[in-house]
Amino acid sequence: MNMKSATRIDRKQSNEANSKLSVEMSWWTMTGLGTAGRPWSMEERFERIAEAGYDGINGFLPGPEEAEEWDRLLAQYNLSFSVNAYPRTAEDMQQFLADAKAFGADRLHYVNAQVLAPFLVGERAEQLLRDISGLSAEAGIPVFIETHRGTITQDLIRTAEMVRALEPAKLTIDFSHYVLAGEMLQISEDAEALFQQLLKRTGCIHARVSNGEQIQVDVGSEQGEHPMLVHYKRWWKDGMRHWLIGAALGQKLPFVCELGPAPYAITSDEAGGRKTEMSDRWTQSLVLQKLARELWAEIH
Repeated sequence: MNMKSATRIDRKQSNEANSKLSVEMSWWTMTGLGTAGRPWSMEERFERIAEAGYDGINGFLPGPEEAEEWDRLLAQYNLSFSVNAYPRTAEDMQQFLADAKAFGADRLHYVNAQVLAPFLVGERAEQLLRDISGLSAEAGIPVFIETHRGTITQDLIRTAEMVRALEPAKLTIDFSHYVLAGEMLQISEDAEALFQQLLKRTGCIHARVSNGEQIQVDVGSEQGEHPMLVHYKRWWKDGMRHWLIGAALGQKLPFVCELGPAPYAITSDEAGGRKTEMSDRWTQSLVLQKLARELWAEIH
């Protein structure tokens, strides 16, 4: 092995060793959670998230009236922060990034974008994603396009085609949407091949498990797990591996525990029209956090 090759390998190994997993809690997941029937306050949510060992929060861009409080609590609890955007056009994304920079680009880990243009296809769809990628580079804020139903990436086949045409594009991987939309009670070789294409573009991972019939199911616990979880663990681990290949020194891979409240969560109907969730979002999020750290440890 020549000196130049050895230097490249040493640098790659150094980058991998210094790259980290950043396990985030979804602020949406915290909706309605509390103790003894009382929802936690904003600061109590921060405290719970930090005490549970999360590295950051994935939430929403605070309005001017809340920005100072968010800034204070993020610093107090030493949590990173990322936000979600819902652009329909490049102009929407440009305005959002301007607002994000006004909040403080240095405070934001990245932006997760659900591009709300589900009926845009072909070259027009690809151009919109190119424009968003360009705006991201111009703003100096990473933007990851989420694989999500009801958005520009709602179809697995066309998303794989678009990604092949958009070399720098990075994705937020959330395959629960494709498993549900395709009613994938079993994962076929064709589906797996397309999933693997998308995993090469991993920029972020959203953790939620669909069984092909419901968008969000209880994954079980250490005593036993949902049979579909074996697929998600494989995908998350493969996404981590692909991300590491191109990781820069000190870069962090976001892994978001994102379990939605009802009606995302499965509920039981009770007398008086009251709906009770059939799974504990907080406990399940802790299970996902533990799984993420175990998978990350396995590839190091």
